[in-house]
Amino acid sequence: MRILLSGGIISLILAYTLSQFYRAFLAVLSPVLQSELGAGPDDLAISSGMWFITFAAMQIPIGWSLDRFGPRLTVAAMLAFGGAGGAIVFALAHAAWHLHVSLGLLGIGCAPALMGSYYIFARTYPAAIFGTLAGAVVGFGSMGNILGAAPLVWVIEALGWRHTLWGLAAITLAVAAAIMALVRDPEQLGGNTPRGSLTEILRLRALWFILPLFSVNYASSAAIRGLWAGPYLAEVHNASDILIGRATLVMGVAMVLGSFLIGPLTTIIGSVRRTALIFNAGAVIVMAALWLLPASSIGLSVVLLALVGLSGASYTLLMAHGRAFLPAHLVGRGVTFLNMFSIGGAGILQFGSRPVYRSAIQGQSAADAYSDLFLFFLIPLTIGLLLYFLTPEAPDA
Repeated sequence: MRILLSGGIISLILAYTLSQFYRAFLAVLSPVLQSELGAGPDDLAISSGMWFITFAAMQIPIGWSLDRFGPRLTVAAMLAFGGAGGAIVFALAHAAWHLHVSLGLLGIGCAPALMGSYYIFARTYPAAIFGTLAGAVVGFGSMGNILGAAPLVWVIEALGWRHTLWGLAAITLAVAAAIMALVRDPEQLGGNTPRGSLTEILRLRALWFILPLFSVNYASSAAIRGLWAGPYLAEVHNASDILIGRATLVMGVAMVLGSFLIGPLTTIIGSVRRTALIFNAGAVIVMAALWLLPASSIGLSVVLLALVGLSGASYTLLMAHGRAFLPAHLVGRGVTFLNMFSIGGAGILQFGSRPVYRSAIQGQSAADAYSDLFLFFLIPLTIGLLLYFLTPEAPDA
């Protein structure tokens, strides 16, 4: 773990912490945004979806930029422009569409944060420890999920949400400056190394049945934690803002714990693939429980939401599994290509969740509407899990 203590890696972890925060903070802001801007859950679904879509759209250009310019300039420039710029637009928002623009910019700014550290790990250290390092970064960075729950509620109550966003813009700029000052790029590959292409990545058959699950496994935890947890608890269980903050805090803590458990569990089980199968089978069971028991009790709902968060840690397992099949000259483009599927899938399902919710809420109780919503996430997750059974073990398994 000494690898994680360098100033450059710490600054990249801080960038990823902001990324986790920005993708999740709408859940606790939903009440105040609805009262002040008239932005309801369906509007926020668009805003949140914009974050994921712009994030995903930038992954291929980021892969090229990582291979061409390195993580230092790539991450710092995009975080300063998109991250700080998006926070400023949010602070100035007076209509729902302003939030769409803001979250789109934030998605651009956050897009290279995790990939910068992954690129350094993949280019510098053995593939056998990639999963452990990747999980640790996600674990530490997932503190952003925690900060975007109850702590954010406390800050907003003290300062107001607009002043809070101005402060976040300043923090984001400071992290971008730290990355420019502290990150050291890996050495460039030799001149005789193949340049690599997207077509070459697509020819890697081992990835074909990883990608479907990659497209949906993170979507449920990201969408529910980032948007639907708050409205679900408020509309079905009449939860207060404070209770919503605490519930999403529990979900965020579960995400952090899951990320740190990845390395030890993979060692015990002896296979990245088998560990991913166990995590995602658990996710299917938990999502099925939310579908069947959406209004049973608030205690059970919070526990199930926490387990959804825990299952989201399998993102790191799938990334480690896919990275094991990438040759050195495809690392930058390869890891961002995998990430594009993960985040893009989350964005598509986020957008899709809006019409599902709007249709389901017509003529049904809130509990039945959210039951339909959870089924919407359950079906593709189940299909992705079944296809993942066809994947080979990683070369170092």
